[in-house]
Amino acid sequence: MTIYALSSGPGISGIAVIRVSGIKAKIILKSVIKGKYPEERVATLKKFIDPETGELIDEGIVIWFKGPNSYTGEDMVELHTHGSKAVVNKLHYILEKFDDCRIAEPGEFTKLAFQNNKINLLKAESIGDLIAAETELQRKQALKIMSGSSSQQFNLWRDKLIKILGEIEAKIDFPDEDLPSDISKKLQSSVLEIKEEIEKSLDDDKTGEIIREGFKVAIIGPPNVGKSSLLNYLSKREAAIVSEQAGTTRDVVEVHLDIAGLPIIISDTAGIRDSNDEIEARGIKLAIHRAEDADVNIILLDPKNVDFKGFFDDHISDKSIIVINKSDLGLKGIPNSILGKEPIKISIKEKKNIDKLIDEIKAKLKNQFLKNDNVLITRTRHRYHLSKCHKHLCSFIEKKDKDDYDKAAEDLRLSIRHIGNIVGRVDVEEILGSIFENFCIGK
Repeated sequence: MTIYALSSGPGISGIAVIRVSGIKAKIILKSVIKGKYPEERVATLKKFIDPETGELIDEGIVIWFKGPNSYTGEDMVELHTHGSKAVVNKLHYILEKFDDCRIAEPGEFTKLAFQNNKINLLKAESIGDLIAAETELQRKQALKIMSGSSSQQFNLWRDKLIKILGEIEAKIDFPDEDLPSDISKKLQSSVLEIKEEIEKSLDDDKTGEIIREGFKVAIIGPPNVGKSSLLNYLSKREAAIVSEQAGTTRDVVEVHLDIAGLPIIISDTAGIRDSNDEIEARGIKLAIHRAEDADVNIILLDPKNVDFKGFFDDHISDKSIIVINKSDLGLKGIPNSILGKEPIKISIKEKKNIDKLIDEIKAKLKNQFLKNDNVLITRTRHRYHLSKCHKHLCSFIEKKDKDDYDKAAEDLRLSIRHIGNIVGRVDVEEILGSIFENFCIGK
């Protein structure tokens, strides 16, 4: 089967890139260009024609990649045309007329690259993450995984465990020789070392997943302290309704922001207070849950609200940033117990000191999550398999006696399999769909 797709973004653009990969790529290329066939891996200016009528469609660049020296490992062609909808649609119409040629599914080009051993599973995922990256931090993390450092570490653990398993199985497979009375301390020590290294990787505050998905910052506080106004100011648009009427915000309003390269999902929540209104009460419950789930909470107060003492005591924590809005009205009425915690005093109305709040958000996130550059885990899938591997290694270490050799070997086999699932060194067909379906078509 031969596949094709628009690999550049949809819509009008200066250039559009259509990829074709598969056994008929070369035949298709010969049919849609005029003149001499291009050299391999050389960008060549060509006229694109309709093979049935000879009609000129466009003029652009052709690049021919002969398999296996291509992205997918198959024969592959790139047609660089002008980014007109009419040109792209016409070429798609021509391509679909070829037998055994169809439009690609999301991520199918990268899936082929994986299946043809051009890349491993971690690199495939990092390509998807790089395409989806919205901030500098996400870009850097995706590139780091693409470089292969994570794959090297996972494969190093896997190779060491395979070697240990080989020694265990050698003892089992030669019954003529008496098995040692216990599993050797040398093997136990080697497994223990790997187990402790995995523990360190698992104890990372889920930094890789958080960077990939975005840091969660919740704005919480009593009604009418300016939570929606702060969200609108930070997002530079009217994302939330602002009103003098208390209880306007009933649901959680989320905005994705790039703050100094950090991916942040900031949430405006309902004002937390006692309420008999059923819908508002649900909104307050959502606000409390969002605060519990957030990486950082902005506790927003103001001098006009005198009923925040109980709220403050209930929701202050290490992940809180205390902020007093409407500081232009003075600080009268705010207890010394709160002022003593050195809150950030802002005025959204006068655009005062909000830069200090942004700096504090950045500092809190960096201190909490960005202390370690050696992030190994970037997806829930990685963490699941590494946790399972760790569990089986713990089980192996608990086995000491001669009678435990078979069970110890099985623990090692399972731990090796779980690491293999991360890098794609085992049969992983069941997980390929969930990984590649999130890619854009044409990648």
